[in-house]
Formats: sequence, structure tokens, C-alpha cells
Amino acid sequence: MVRMTPQMRALYDMCAAALVEGRADLDGADDVGFDIDLPLFTVGRTAQIADIHPQTLRQYDRLGLVTPYRTGGGARRYSLRDIQRLARAQRLSQDDGVNLAGVARILDLEEENRQLRRQVNRLREPADASIFAADADGGIMQVKRSRRARMWRRDIREEARELPSSGTDAQRSTSRSMVLWGYR
Repeated sequence: MVRMTPQMRALYDMCAAALVEGRADLDGADDVGFDIDLPLFTVGRTAQIADIHPQTLRQYDRLGLVTPYRTGGGARRYSLRDIQRLARAQRLSQDDGVNLAGVARILDLEEENRQLRRQVNRLREPADASIFAADADGGIMQVKRSRRARMWRRDIREEARELPSSGTDAQRSTSRSMVLWGYR
């Protein structure tokens, strides 16, 4: 199970409740920094948040409608993405009368549509709007570059800076004439 502070757990609980109630969506949660795929919620907590009987969660898992992460001991752990999918499945099946095969297809298409919208939005961004960095596990992740960071980099390129001088006269004249690499 993932270790986190009680404050962070409370934030994830509030986000999950907002997803179930329709006051938030996955893109918004992702944009503000929630890890929407973090397997955090137990069967009991998920059932409580989504107002779904735990046996229904197990049935949805068996049918492949919502497949949660499994711990080493086999316990189910649900993410924000899973909770949103569960809430949507419940609305489709109970309120709209869609059968479970139809619900599965609708949910898959909605997720594909969401991924395509995010990809289109990334493609519309300027080429220098993001950079790549390593995450805590060594994987590569995309990070948005702030306007302030772009301005700082531009200012440094325009400003020729010399290395500090110290040592002999020959070293001083050499260091004064050297400009930091990449700034001209």
C-alpha cells in the first residue's frame, strides 16, 4: 500500500468524491497534480466513496469492467481513474439502463476520447512549452516549462557573462575573454 500523509490522503478522498459527484473530471485532477493512476483506495473505501456495494466492485472486476491494481497479497486497490469509471458505470447501468457490455464499450470509448483530447492539446502547445525530466523511478516525464523560466533563459542568452578572474595575468586575460558556453 502507498504511504502518504493524512493530509494527502484527505485530498485524494475529496478528489474521489468530487469525481463521483461530477464536480471534477480526470483531466482537471491530473492537471492540478493528482496521480490519477495511484492505486490507493481499498475495496471498502472505494465502495463507500462511490456508494457501490463491495460485491458489485468484485463483479465489475470479474467482468473486466473496472480492473483494479492487485497488491502482492491479492488485495484490490483502486485509483482515481477507477473510481471515476465506477461512478460512470453505475450511472450508465442504473440511470440509463445500459447493459454491462454496452457500459464497458462506452467507458472504453470515453477514455480513448479523453486521451485523444489530451494529445491534441499537447500538440497545440508551442514547441518550447515543455521539457523532459526524470521522475523518482528514473522514468521520463514531460514537464510544462513556465513562462518565467523561458524569460530567464532568454535573458541569460542575451547577456554575455564573463568568468570570474583569478590567478596570473594570463589566466585573467583568458578568463575575461571567455563567455559561458551556450549563452551567445
